[in-house]
Amino acid sequence: MRLLLLSVTNAVGILSSTMGLLNEKSGVSAVMTYTQPLFVFCLAAAFLRGEVDARRMLGVVTGFFGVAVLYLGGRFDLGTASYSGAFLLFGAFLWAVSTVYYKKELSHVDPLVTNSVQLAVGALLLFMPAIALERFSFSGTIAYVFIILYSSVGASAVAFTLWILLVKQEEATAVSTSSFIIPIFALLFGCLFLDEGISLESLLGIALILTGVYLANNR
Repeated sequence: MRLLLLSVTNAVGILSSTMGLLNEKSGVSAVMTYTQPLFVFCLAAAFLRGEVDARRMLGVVTGFFGVAVLYLGGRFDLGTASYSGAFLLFGAFLWAVSTVYYKKELSHVDPLVTNSVQLAVGALLLFMPAIALERFSFSGTIAYVFIILYSSVGASAVAFTLWILLVKQEEATAVSTSSFIIPIFALLFGCLFLDEGISLESLLGIALILTGVYLANNR
């Protein structure tokens, strides 16, 4: 029953985040999504008390501001956020809830089993409404097939199983704060493959993120 509850929470969270991404700018979307470690810290304070201290709180806040600087160019302009921002925040909150809930109640369950059940329940919950509300189509192009395989096998199956494994073995706040590293890789890949430049604000954001991750992972 607890695994089913976790699966439903995770599915609703992913749906909420996806709905938010449809109509929100990428910078605001990233900042909203990476409020997740902040939510994890707050929930850990209530349910995982051994993980919370002032140093880790400073690390979480520092890392979040690093993401804000990285994506918003130091302007901290969230005024453009629409109702989509609410979906993104709710998705981030449910991601945090599922992380803390697994750590507290289900860390004895194998990560592969956990993710398999989550994917199955999510597919059942979301497939029928998607068919009813959206026009189903499938493109046979190589690029489209690659995106589908990457999203399903790479991101959903492999990456999320590894995420659950890390939450199982490490402290939830440390693992969540470490996810701030992802925007750095996105920036580097953009520089390497899309000829995007790296500004002074980006360097400041990277420095803040790395400092936050260090503070959160070292006692």
